[in-house]
This record gives sequence, structure tokens and C-alpha cells, in this order.
Amino acid sequence: MLLFFSSACLLAFLFIFNQRIRRSALLLTSGASSIFLVIHLLVEGYRVQLLFLYGFTILMLSLSLIAVFITPKVVRTASRIRRVLGRLFIVIGLIATGCFLYVFPVFDFPAPTGELKVGTQVFHFIDPSREETFGKTATGKRELMVQVWYPAQAGTGKYAPFIPDTQILRYMAEDYGLPGFTFQHLKYVSSHSYPGAEVSSAQASYPLILANPGNGSSRFLHTSQAENLASHGYIVAVIDHTYNTFATEFPDGRITTSTTDDLFSPADDYRTSRGNRDKLGKVLTDDVTFALDQFELIQSGQIPSHLNGRIDLGHVGVFGHSIGGATAYDASYDPRIAAGIDLDGGLYRLRDREGLRKPFLFITSESYFEQLKRVMDNRVYTDAELNRMGSTREWEEQVTEDKRLELDRMRETVDEGGQFLYIDNAEHLNFADVQFISPIFNMLGITGKIAPARANSVINAYMLDFFDKYLKNQGGTLMKGPDSRFPEVKFVTPRL
Repeated sequence: MLLFFSSACLLAFLFIFNQRIRRSALLLTSGASSIFLVIHLLVEGYRVQLLFLYGFTILMLSLSLIAVFITPKVVRTASRIRRVLGRLFIVIGLIATGCFLYVFPVFDFPAPTGELKVGTQVFHFIDPSREETFGKTATGKRELMVQVWYPAQAGTGKYAPFIPDTQILRYMAEDYGLPGFTFQHLKYVSSHSYPGAEVSSAQASYPLILANPGNGSSRFLHTSQAENLASHGYIVAVIDHTYNTFATEFPDGRITTSTTDDLFSPADDYRTSRGNRDKLGKVLTDDVTFALDQFELIQSGQIPSHLNGRIDLGHVGVFGHSIGGATAYDASYDPRIAAGIDLDGGLYRLRDREGLRKPFLFITSESYFEQLKRVMDNRVYTDAELNRMGSTREWEEQVTEDKRLELDRMRETVDEGGQFLYIDNAEHLNFADVQFISPIFNMLGITGKIAPARANSVINAYMLDFFDKYLKNQGGTLMKGPDSRFPEVKFVTPRL
């Protein structure tokens, strides 16, 4: 901000008519800007969004020094060049820098709405009973990184960074088809949780919620949801499903990236594609089961942690986004899990078992609801629609068959006390913190028309109300039906 402000001052000073005053002002301001630049580089390091400011600061310092130390005749010549090029370059630099800062902001996370402070801890789990099938690991066994957010005593020190494993940021950018340096500014984004803080003494124990990111996502992209639940008295564990994330860094420095897309090929027929998704889904579900086993060991003290003896294993929930939402549904067949939430994820392994008979909440985007509504209304794609989609009638008929079964499952869970909702103007990535990273995602249609902060607030409110009802036997007001505070939330009866 100081660099940007000083550059704006340099531009303004170029319009001072008195040459002596202008020369002195430019020299002093460019000197101050250079000091800001050196401090910035030493303390923070460079940011790609500020490259224009770096260049203009150095340029204006150089031109100011030249004006002081060369002959008056050359000064007049240099001044004429500077009047044309200097002003033009600074204007372009400020505009370009402003655009970069707008497109890739160092944003503020929404503050948790609960009264409790939030702590965080990261665990590395190794499952000796499962071989890793999606890539290589140090042991050959399935390894997971799991980050936990929990109610904490009054925190001290700095908040944990949003993404502490900064080496993975280049993989995140590449996953979105961007240059590797694009998201380096995210290392300056802070969370609202204290690393390693003591567990709050407000309660003897807290319900546990397990969470699952979507394909190519990360545990970090559910930070705001986890922090909000933790501030209301939950222990929230978000699982990095190894090789299904854009990148996961392990304690020894190894970094794994996404390989699970290799399961799928454009040449596959629908049944093969569905079978491979079920295969991937089983691994993700087994990750949840294994993680829950580990939290039982943490509760008993066999794994050292601040959480020893503080986990209420009699009240366990699960949620997830995209395929992670399907994982939440599939994992909920575990009798230890009382309730779950699917955030905009189509289900898998539906033919393997009977319907889930426990409370489950489905919250979908407007687009996914429209896809399900087409099935509910028995609408058939026209040839023109199939051509635009690049699909075939045979493929879409099989999709429809699966969606009918999915709607059956939804109806069964609604009968058990769950709900099926969708959010107007919300799209798939509004259900994760990626929606905060850049406003250009909204312009490109990657996120919906709903503002990220509003989408986050709505989703957090309904998640909290649902878990409060089924894990704490309180609340549940929002589960009763439409609420004037949230007009964008629409209740649906899954019918055929």
C-alpha cells in the first residue's frame, strides 16, 4: 500500500510546474519509495502483483538522480522525455497494479461467528492395512494429512496462515491452468485460528465432525467452514485425500499431487466411468473410516495431542464438497457417524447397499438442482442440446437412471429428518474457500452470482443448524422450512 501510494504521489508531482519544487519532490518521494521497496522485499519477499511498482520506483529514483547530477542542458532534454514517458509509464503501472491487486487480492477470511476461539493442529496418519494404489509413498501404505480445528482457550501469538505449506501454491495455480507464481500472494492470507493452542475448557468434550474436500481440492479450502464450526463448539477434522488433492505436503517434505484423474478416460463408456468413480469413492470412504479410527486413539491418549480425552465420540458428523460430499454420504453408513451433509456432490456406490437411514442434509448449487429437476420433470434432451453438450443420448439416459436412484436416496434421508436444499445463484465452487481467491472466478462463471461472503454465510448457517440439531440436540430452526433471513435458500421435495 505504501508503494502504491508513493507511486501515485510521484505521478501527481509530475504535474508541478515549478521545476525546482518538482525535482525536489520527486527525489524525496522516489527515495522514500525505494526505502519502502527494500523493507518490503526483506520482510515479505516479492509479490508478482507489484512488479510494475518495483520497476517504476527504480525508474523514478534513477531519473531523479540524473536530474540532480547531470548538466542543466541535459536536464532539460531529460525532462522533456520524462514528461512524456514517465507520466505514461506510471499511469500504466498504477492501472496494471490495481488490476492485479483486484484480480489476486490478499483477502480477509470471514470471522467465525461463534464465541469460542479456534485452535488448529495437523496430524500425519499411516494406515498399515492398506496399500497405496494411486502413487508412491515412503512406506508403500496409504498416508493421510488431516488438519483439525477445535475450540481453544484465548489464543496468543499470530494466527496460523491460510496455507502454511507454501510450496504447494504453485501446484494449486497449475491445477487451475495458471502460471505457478500466480497464487504466491496467498501466503499473506491469515486464518482465524491459533496453531497448537490449548483446548477450551468451556466443555468437557466436543462433538467430532470429519470433512472431505472435492476432487483436486485441499483441506485448506474448507478453513472458513471448519473455523466457524469450531467456534461454536465442534472439533472439525478435514482430510487431505492423498493423490486426490491438487497437492499435499508431508512432514518429510514429500509433495504428492493429483493422480486420480488417471482413472478416467474420454474413451470410457458410461459404465466403466461409473465403476472407476465407485472405485475412487471406496478409497475416499475408507479414508474417513480410518481417520475416525485414529481419533479414537487420540481420545484414548494412544496418539499424543491437545485433544486427548476431549473428543465426544458419541456424537460424530461428516460433511464434504463435490465427490467429498458423496464420500460424506457413503461414510455415514458407519454406525459411529450420526449425521452428515453433502455440499453439491453427486453420490456414488448407490447400488451396493440399501438407502441410508439417518439424518442427512443435501445442499446443492442452482446448476445441480436444475440437473436433478430435469430428471424429476421427466424432460428429455433434444438432439441440439446433446450436440452442445458433446454427449450422446445413450450416455444421458444412463445418467438419468443414476439420478433417479440418487433422488430416491435423497427422499429416504428427508424422511429420516434430513433436508434437500439449493441456493439461488450459487455454483459449484461457492461451497469452498476457492471462491474468495479471485473475483475473476465470478466473471468467468466458475462461481455464481451470489457474493462469496454471502454464500459462505448462508452455507455456514445451515451446516451449523443441522449439526446442532443432530449432534447437540439444540437448534434446528432452519431445518423446519424457508426463512426470511435466507431468501436464496430453496427447500425441495425430491420426487419422481
